[in-house]
Amino acid sequence: MDGFCQDGRVLSLRTLSVLTVAAFSLAACGSSGDAPAATVTPQFVEPSQTALPAPGGATPEKAPAGTVTSSPTPTKAPRTAAAGPVKYVFPVKASNVAFHPTHAKYPATDIFADCGESVVATTDGVVLEVSRQDRYVKGAPDGPLNGGLSVSILGDDGVRYYGSHLSRIQSGIKAGVRVKAGQLLGRVGHTGNANGVCHLHYGISPPCARTGDWKVRRGVIWPATFLTSWRAKGNKSPVATVAKWKKAHDCKA
Repeated sequence: MDGFCQDGRVLSLRTLSVLTVAAFSLAACGSSGDAPAATVTPQFVEPSQTALPAPGGATPEKAPAGTVTSSPTPTKAPRTAAAGPVKYVFPVKASNVAFHPTHAKYPATDIFADCGESVVATTDGVVLEVSRQDRYVKGAPDGPLNGGLSVSILGDDGVRYYGSHLSRIQSGIKAGVRVKAGQLLGRVGHTGNANGVCHLHYGISPPCARTGDWKVRRGVIWPATFLTSWRAKGNKSPVATVAKWKKAHDCKA
């Protein structure tokens, strides 16, 4: 069965009972027909490190009218890996979840789980971007609206972690808010260019620009080796791999 995700096409059959997937290999989505979506680019912001934490245990809220929240310029840089050990958590909290090690067109991963399962923060950090409204129009060219409802965080390790196609964003999650590893960010869904397939599009990247770097944000290194470690309660860090990509590509995806 052909399926399409925010940033690529996949071929997959997901077998829930044994937690296995013949997962989709993603390629660029889009079909002819509808006019392109409005060119509303989510704003990338440098969040304040002194922002108040998100309220715990809040109930997920419906997506309000705005697509992005923002925050003041930070008073200090994020903590780096050298400042101490960093804890990593598998980004989907569910008993029945699988992911494919590859992704078509560019490095990223689709994590397949039932709609409504918990999407959590990969590590301690601050929220960079939140898109609370699905403005994707079927058939539109690839762009920043492909992800539908999405969240990105800048980890204290200096790495950006991005998840999209959510069905809900947790209340209190907005740009500048500090989050802890494993904290609820939202729920698995199929908003944006997901072709109705419940999954989390997951990308790892350096925070290259304050605005307009969605091609970097969607993913520039392969997440699978790190996801495998985190799922097994390991703590493999992507910091060196991200730094190597940034040096080699000068933030051009």
